[in-house]
Amino acid sequence: MKPALVDTNILSLFFRNQPLVIKNFNAYIKEYGKINITIITYYEIVSGLKHRDAHKQLTSFLEFVSYNTVLPLTTDSTTISGDIYAKLRKKGTPVDDIDRLRQCDCCYNH
Repeated sequence: MKPALVDTNILSLFFRNQPLVIKNFNAYIKEYGKINITIITYYEIVSGLKHRDAHKQLTSFLEFVSYNTVLPLTTDSTTISGDIYAKLRKKGTPVDDIDRLRQCDCCYNH
């Protein structure tokens, strides 16, 4: 298993106790010690929970984050994301800016 970033959808499934996701999280933590998310995933989860006034879930999420790693955006990661965006757009591939920033290899090499 390689080091990985967990995206918002998978993290949401984790908090909904989806058995396969829980199993994979446990295996990952056993190997690497911590889950990695980006600041974008952090924002998406926090903003969604605040919008719903989900105080218990927000507290649970913030506790989860305190034991894991939130990776920041940097100028390097956004430059690499920009390169990926430009290449994909030139190929005519649909591009979601947030996903490009979230998946940038540079983000999780810090």
